[in-house]
Amino acid sequence: MSRFTSPAASQTLRFPVLGMTCASCVLRVEKALHKVPGIHAANVNLATESVTLETGADFTLTDAHAAIERAGYQVGGDNVNLGIQGMTCASCVSRVEKALLAVPGVTAASVNLATETARVTLSGGSDSQLLLAAVAKAGYRASLREDAAATPRPHATPWWPVAVAALLSLPLVLPMFGGLVGEHWMLPAWLQFLLATPVQFWLGARFYRAGWKALQARSGNMDLLVAIGTSAAYGLSLYQWWLHADHGGGHLYFEASAVVITLVLLGKWLEARAKQQTTAAIRALQALRPATARVRRDGVDVDLPLPLVRLGDLVVVRPGERVAVDGVIREGSSQLDESMLTGESLPVSKQAGDAVTGGAINHDGLLLVETRALGEDSTLARIIRMVEDAQAGKAPVQRLVDRVSAVFVPVVLLIAVLTLAGWWWFSGDVEQAILNAVAVLVIACPCALGLATPTAIMAGTGVAARHGILIKDAEALELAHGVQVVAFDKTGTLTEGKPRLMHAVAANGDEQALLQLAASLQQGSEHPLAQAVLNAVATPAPGKLSGLQALPGRGLRGDIDGVGYLLGNQRLMQEQGIELSSLRSDQQQQELLGRTVSWLARAGDGKLLGMLSFGDSVKPAASAAIGQLHALGIRSVMISGDNRAAARQVADALGIDEVIAEVLPGDKAGHIAHLRQDGRRVAMVGDGVNDAPALAAADVGMAMGTGTDVAMQAAGVTLMRGDPTLVAQAIAISRLTYGKIRQNLFWAFIFNLVGIPLAALGMLSPIVAGAAMALSSVSVVSNALLLRRWRPARPH
Repeated sequence: MSRFTSPAASQTLRFPVLGMTCASCVLRVEKALHKVPGIHAANVNLATESVTLETGADFTLTDAHAAIERAGYQVGGDNVNLGIQGMTCASCVSRVEKALLAVPGVTAASVNLATETARVTLSGGSDSQLLLAAVAKAGYRASLREDAAATPRPHATPWWPVAVAALLSLPLVLPMFGGLVGEHWMLPAWLQFLLATPVQFWLGARFYRAGWKALQARSGNMDLLVAIGTSAAYGLSLYQWWLHADHGGGHLYFEASAVVITLVLLGKWLEARAKQQTTAAIRALQALRPATARVRRDGVDVDLPLPLVRLGDLVVVRPGERVAVDGVIREGSSQLDESMLTGESLPVSKQAGDAVTGGAINHDGLLLVETRALGEDSTLARIIRMVEDAQAGKAPVQRLVDRVSAVFVPVVLLIAVLTLAGWWWFSGDVEQAILNAVAVLVIACPCALGLATPTAIMAGTGVAARHGILIKDAEALELAHGVQVVAFDKTGTLTEGKPRLMHAVAANGDEQALLQLAASLQQGSEHPLAQAVLNAVATPAPGKLSGLQALPGRGLRGDIDGVGYLLGNQRLMQEQGIELSSLRSDQQQQELLGRTVSWLARAGDGKLLGMLSFGDSVKPAASAAIGQLHALGIRSVMISGDNRAAARQVADALGIDEVIAEVLPGDKAGHIAHLRQDGRRVAMVGDGVNDAPALAAADVGMAMGTGTDVAMQAAGVTLMRGDPTLVAQAIAISRLTYGKIRQNLFWAFIFNLVGIPLAALGMLSPIVAGAAMALSSVSVVSNALLLRRWRPARPH
């Protein structure tokens, strides 16, 4: 929790607030903030989308943020990305997060052990340098990462310390194997000392350094447990050597300390190699970005570094090259491979006027592309950012792990002390007591707990991204596994979103004049139905258009040469009192065919002029998508603004369970809230601006990547292709990932719940405990990596 305290009576704090649209929003935010203890004054500025607070010493920043979010808005902030070095286990993660959250102005901090990074959200003009100082004070090293999308490999662990430790430890354990065949022999004490000491204090120095920093921070971690445990075995060997110097040194335990350190080093090396594979998805996406682009300026083609390319530049893309920028084809046609971006395995035909995405591979044609987006605004950069945000975030289940890891090391130290005291008291054998306590310290490694969730999330989001499913955050990934109802918008989601004018009926019999008038009213409109009319009409009716007014969810009103007209659905006509009975039979006939009907009328005298009907083709994969959801035991719902008959026909053709028709855009979110009653978890799938509130209101929002940026921003999952089968696939990968998380956490907890008592009871030697501890971390990461083998189920 971030708490601001000051000796002064008050202080000023300012941070962004997102989602406000009007003066009522301002009043709503201010009213919510005035209820927060410690806030003396709150001034919300709509123009700058920010709030300025006058606060007292008892002010808690998280309370203010919670109040804003309860009011329905979002707190903005600057995201700072840090590289963290020195973390080894879940306790380290907890300690770094605690240090970062204590920095004034930090609203959120998420530390990822698998990638050795931290994502910190700052507000109130905080200095990012304070973050570096806080991490250093906690005993770790931090560095700023300027480019959020430039995810590095996890910190490389060299192989040679493992090899050297193994070579030095091998002679120490050979006598153990000799004893198994009846040949009892032992290396001289001085030779054991010479072999074990470099392993303990040179190769094992990292454990002492990290453990000492943990003690300085009044905390504990895996390194502290290893340092104490191996030092106890090493120290016991020195004592025995001194005590029995006249008899060759007695029974020594140098092999225990050396082999434990060797096994831990081996486990960390294997773990690091496995963690590198979990970041493969982001590295593969980064590799799609060409370093240069061939730009045509003044008729000359020049190779330029990508940062020097400007918006509007014409970029030449030759066959076999990657498209360097997001843009529009001005000349040429070709087949483009977009598989790494959308998951679509087949090349896509592109020609002049079509949009292209940077990173796609041009197959066989020469293209001239006008640059429309660069750098962080490009589609590829946004994809990388979304995948990285998901991998850097924490799933809600991780909170349990964080609470456990915060007390884990102190509890293990206490158990080790009790083990030492108990064995010493009851058996009188101090050597055995020390060895059993060492076994407790060595086996109780919290690494597996810290890696269980993030490695599964990284592998799951990575493989999903390769197949065209972008998961925005870890919470969306976790929630999607429990979805029980999926609600679809119809147009552009289940249908192609490209309606065609199918039929027109004029009240006076002049269909051509009716169409020309409808086209005149819709000039410049981007609405799909307007485009269908404009595509069907060669020349709009003459006359001056004025006073055009959009009526959301109903249609539009406009004047042509001073005469008012209404064009829209039946709801609009009924509200205006326009009689439709003369064309009712034509309407019913068109609706039975599954078509959407619009009406044209004069506003002044309410005279009905005619009726237009539109048809939109259902996507070929829509029926298979609904079937896949039913196979997963998920109920399907379609929410549409179309008339009930047209919506019902589409639903029946696809096998959808429930239809909610004639819904105004602003009412979709309310219907989602109704579906969520009785605790049902609901996903919403849409693609338009009017779907954004419903996407945000659902437990999981899924936006079609072929839709608007607003929809994708509101959704937790973006489907890069306009393919509805990706919905079931997103839920499937979520279920599989969540299953891996539960498996990892189960085995991580069970490992310690079983291993620690066995070690305390003297049933595990330190060497076996060390091997088991190393195996636990590697097995957790390896289990998560099995997700990379996932492939989407093919529709039948």
